[in-house]
Amino acid sequence: MSLEGLIARFAGGWRGPAIAALIAFIAGAPGVFAAPPLDRDESRFAQATAQMLETGDFVVIRYQDQPRFKKPVGIHWLQAASVEALSSPEARAIWAYRIPSLLGAMLAAAACAWGAAAFFGGPTGLVAGGLLGSSLLLSTEALIAKTDAALCGFTTLAMAALARFYAAGREAQPGRWTWFAFWFGLAAATLIKGPVGPLVVGLAFATLAICDRRLGWAAALRPYWGLLLVAAVVGPWAFAVTVATDGAFWSAAIVGDLAPKLAGGQETHGAPPGYHTLLAPLLTFPMTLLLPAAAVGAWRGRAEPGVRFALCWLVPGFLVFELTPTKLVHYPLPVYGAVAWLAAAALFAPIGRVARRGGAVLAGLVGVALAAAVASLATTYGDPTDAPAAIIAAGLLAAAGLVGAYMLWRGAALGATTWATGLTVLGHAVLIAGLAPRLEPLWLSQRTEAVMARAKLLPRQGLADAPVAVAGYAEPSLVFALGSDTQLDDADEAAAAIADRRPAVVEARQAAAFKAALARRGVTAVEVGRVAGVDYSNGDDMRLSIYRAAP
Repeated sequence: MSLEGLIARFAGGWRGPAIAALIAFIAGAPGVFAAPPLDRDESRFAQATAQMLETGDFVVIRYQDQPRFKKPVGIHWLQAASVEALSSPEARAIWAYRIPSLLGAMLAAAACAWGAAAFFGGPTGLVAGGLLGSSLLLSTEALIAKTDAALCGFTTLAMAALARFYAAGREAQPGRWTWFAFWFGLAAATLIKGPVGPLVVGLAFATLAICDRRLGWAAALRPYWGLLLVAAVVGPWAFAVTVATDGAFWSAAIVGDLAPKLAGGQETHGAPPGYHTLLAPLLTFPMTLLLPAAAVGAWRGRAEPGVRFALCWLVPGFLVFELTPTKLVHYPLPVYGAVAWLAAAALFAPIGRVARRGGAVLAGLVGVALAAAVASLATTYGDPTDAPAAIIAAGLLAAAGLVGAYMLWRGAALGATTWATGLTVLGHAVLIAGLAPRLEPLWLSQRTEAVMARAKLLPRQGLADAPVAVAGYAEPSLVFALGSDTQLDDADEAAAAIADRRPAVVEARQAAAFKAALARRGVTAVEVGRVAGVDYSNGDDMRLSIYRAAP
């Protein structure tokens, strides 16, 4: 049986979305269980969720004693449910906090396949979902315990359901519960990241209305029931947090977080327009092979319903992200499902020579660049024992680009995409689960936790008093590792902890002040271990010493 026939055999009905979700699971799961807690956003989200479970306050989000009024509560509720079902807040098992992100990536891939199938058929839908699920950006976000993979999942679900209604006037009627999928996806996206999901959906809907000049198909969305569903999902928490914070949540979220992002590059994350476009070939890899063909197919088929819908989903949303002064690489992720639709549709259509060779060159360059980045990472932060994992990861990613490029150049587009996808998934798994955890200089918090565990100084072991005092190093991953009440302060507080017979962690720049503070108090500290490495959040070299009180 040919490859195309094999895809057609397994693409019918629910099987296409299910296989797309499986691809996303395979691409993301290795890192979920292998990668240490990441700084800074992941560990902040996980720590805030842990505190929800410890305090029983599921309305007001806090990181240690500070309110965290930036995002709604949705991702924390999902993480809390996962931790309660699979682990415990005391275990500090980061993989349990990542499960909602993995499920979000799986939902995005499945929904992408479901929506594309309405216009292009099951095989194209399966390929579209597989391309999205295996893309480097989504498979990486799948292993990070924060909002973006879940946001992509629910936004893509809403867009796929909307596509089913848009296609209904031309083909079969949408399913009985499609309206519910649309509104629930929209509500969940709102509860996870506020206006981003509704913005993407609303821009797509408005652009469709302008292009088509008709909205009769939208009546089947049941807007009255749908808005009630959104209010039922979002309203109770919105009311509760307004009362609990006396409205401070909204002023901080809108004035303190959203407005600065729209006004300028917040927290040094500013970039000019074109930033996301330049990064797209890297972040969508291995879909990179088909980007030129997708662009050509989108222009030529812009009057076709499926292509038009994908363009109305992609173009206005992507433009907003490009024009917003604050830019992070994951911002356009909710519109990448449309790119996957266009790429998959182009794959099953004749690809011209220019588009075919352009995609081959682009994918080959990205594959080689990824291999070079892996080599640089291993050379800078690894040791000779890491060479096998680095060579395998770099080789697989280079092969994904070069093998795919060669096959596409020769005209075997489907084979090129299949091989590139499989090699990328394997290469990503080896990089994230095999090489990255071995790069010890990057994992200061994990190694500090291990030293303290061997010395029986972790408060959760029940042998050392809490809280641990930390001077000179304030990354959230260490708070997540050591406990919610960890003191991030100065050398004087670290000396006070020793005087109270509590552990202390002191960075080398604070060592002299720490010793002077100990002398003033007339106490002695015993160093039980040292950890040296790099704080990759700011690039600073760090040398951490772990102390306990002298007997």
